[in-house]
Amino acid sequence: MARMAHADDFALSRVRPDAQKPWFGIAVQRFGQVSALSQFLLGATLGYSMTFGEAFLALLLGSIILEVIMCIVGIIGQKEGLNTALLARWTGFGEIGASLVGLAIGISLIGWFGIQSAISAESLDALMPGVMPAWAWSLIFGLAVTAIVAVGFKGMQWLANVTVPLFLILVGWSIISELSNHDFGELLTGAAPGPTMTVWQGTGIVAGGLIVGAIITADMTRFNRSRADVIKQTVVGVSLGEFVIGLAGVLLAHAAASGNIVAIVTSSVGFVGLIIVITGTLKINDWNLYSSTLGLVNFISTAFGKNLNRVTTTIVLGVVGSVLAAVGILGQFTGFLIILGVAFPPIAGIMVAEYFIVRRWRPELDATRASGLLPATAPRIVPATIVIWAVSAVTGYVITWGIPPVLSLILSMVLYVIAGKLGLVRGFGTAKTTQVGDAQADSSTADALTGSN
Repeated sequence: MARMAHADDFALSRVRPDAQKPWFGIAVQRFGQVSALSQFLLGATLGYSMTFGEAFLALLLGSIILEVIMCIVGIIGQKEGLNTALLARWTGFGEIGASLVGLAIGISLIGWFGIQSAISAESLDALMPGVMPAWAWSLIFGLAVTAIVAVGFKGMQWLANVTVPLFLILVGWSIISELSNHDFGELLTGAAPGPTMTVWQGTGIVAGGLIVGAIITADMTRFNRSRADVIKQTVVGVSLGEFVIGLAGVLLAHAAASGNIVAIVTSSVGFVGLIIVITGTLKINDWNLYSSTLGLVNFISTAFGKNLNRVTTTIVLGVVGSVLAAVGILGQFTGFLIILGVAFPPIAGIMVAEYFIVRRWRPELDATRASGLLPATAPRIVPATIVIWAVSAVTGYVITWGIPPVLSLILSMVLYVIAGKLGLVRGFGTAKTTQVGDAQADSSTADALTGSN
């Protein structure tokens, strides 16, 4: 049983203390999440519609929002050793609500997987026209990432160690090649080359671009050894990714007077652009697929009482995401970001409000943490939570002033705390938890876990 939990990357159990990792290696993966082609695309979108100073401010505000969410949710994940979809059962959502969270995460990340693959496919088709159609490149690239993720966390760590430094070196080269042909001072002070947007709108786009990554941060931080490690890896990884890659995209958009950053990069450095595309997509798409798999595994376990194999599920979702890329999901990029920006912050708001303030199910997590077990039962459904989630998301979508992701986040926290004070946060029905992991295998392991805490 212990070997099974480890091989399945603790998809349905707590991470053992001896399976936790040093913070820097995980920070490399966090940086890899942010420093991707999609971040260039985001930076170019800002740069095309904002001055450099405005874009910098939007990136700063958006990064602060993301890092606060990541640190708080990440600390919960580190302390409990649970992935986001599993943790949600005892942080306000109950079993059914958690399964819906897992399903929403899975769907959104498969969307991202398809978008990233489509970006790469279009670039490869532009660099090597006629070799094969873009849809074929989408399938090939998506299936290659699927094979890597099927190996698990170790394979993804190896990939990050190789691709992150290579990506940065090649991106640096492309930026220097393109910007050397322009007056740097003019790029910093020049007007936006395209239709303008406000700083608040830009902040919302920045936050929306990585909000799903912020919500699922427990998937990564459950492997951390301490709260300090969570904060260090988040600040280092996100700040570097947002500002180095994002601001480079802003400058390139000003230099080329275009928001098509992929075309800029690939055209400026030729064949090297092909390698940039490959490394930039590989090191983010693996986490998209990995966390999507965890979300779906949790949903199927809850809804149908069946524990899926992580590797098999990874392969199935990888094929689905590759097909989405092939049929043109990239064309829905803007609308996709808007929906993510308001639908997912309430999840974090509810989890944080429950875990730190309302604490309706916190004692159950506290009582089982040392043994490495999950709480014996979970509420089947918490109706108030589902209503708060829906109301907060719709409000953030309808009200366009200010920063919609922040509005939906804060509203969900306030509503949940009020509901808690009024006694409305109640679970209906009880679901027995299936224990998968070391603690179930033998009592000596449980004793060891107790001693390690």
